[in-house]
Amino acid sequence: MNTSKVTEFVLLGFPSLNHIRGLCFSVILLMYSLNILGNGFILIIVFLDQKLQTPMYVLLCNLAVLEISYTTTVIPKLLQTFLTARTTICYCCCMTQIFFVFAFGEIELLLLTAMAFDRYIAICKPLRYPVIMTNTVCIQLAMGAWLGGFVHVFFQASLVWTLPFCDRNVINHYFCDIGPVLSLACSDTCLLEFVALLSATSIVVISLFLIVLSYIYIIPTILRIPSASGQKKAFSTCTSHLTVVSISYGAIIFMYIRPNVHSSFQFSKVVALLNTVIAPMMNPYIYTIRNVEVKKAFRRAVGKKGGSPQREAFQSDS
Repeated sequence: MNTSKVTEFVLLGFPSLNHIRGLCFSVILLMYSLNILGNGFILIIVFLDQKLQTPMYVLLCNLAVLEISYTTTVIPKLLQTFLTARTTICYCCCMTQIFFVFAFGEIELLLLTAMAFDRYIAICKPLRYPVIMTNTVCIQLAMGAWLGGFVHVFFQASLVWTLPFCDRNVINHYFCDIGPVLSLACSDTCLLEFVALLSATSIVVISLFLIVLSYIYIIPTILRIPSASGQKKAFSTCTSHLTVVSISYGAIIFMYIRPNVHSSFQFSKVVALLNTVIAPMMNPYIYTIRNVEVKKAFRRAVGKKGGSPQREAFQSDS
């Protein structure tokens, strides 16, 4: 059997939306722009304000870089499906996209787990926080998440790269997702599907277990805080983190933690929009809109540019 016929794949996208492709393109482009602006704002404000250069915000900056990278891996091809009648992606590009999509997905889960650990130390062991969550530990957690995600996915992706693709090359998706790609292989993929399911399940279950375990200790500790303002501040950072966790894990579970990755491609495409377009756009605003420290940092930055010391002092007190 000739196993080297396919040199490019065709991304089907959303053919049922062809009659409103202009509107879809505009909406997706707007969401992508808001994602870049929101995550870029986090990076800039943390870089400019020394008071925000703490482990919590260093991890948040890593998450912001990840969201920008993740969406940039997927959204340009999605936009192209609304602009052209036939969107193609080369074989090597497709395999590379699979690798980065899954690597970034795993890195996000690991970063969210690291952020849960940071919140646990900050709330449950506040006196020991400066000793435990040093800059070195924070950098190690962030680097561990990035390196762990890339290394873990590399071995799975290498199995996909060895698959033979013969005649069929139309991917029923807007990017090279594992299920639609496996359905095109001209060999048995049952073992690979099982390995992918087992790997995804283990990462999701272990990281989610650690996050839930952290909050089993965090929530009672917050409730024991005597002042209402202290409880509100603690709950504010935790609520933002829990919201992002719920969105991220919910989308991943619906997309990948299923016995048959070939099933419900149409449903998977809709859920994938939540994970690749909507959530990355919402996450930076979830973390900043209700965050008092970020608001104060923004006011300080604006006050410095405004040039009035009196105005800056007034903004800092307000």
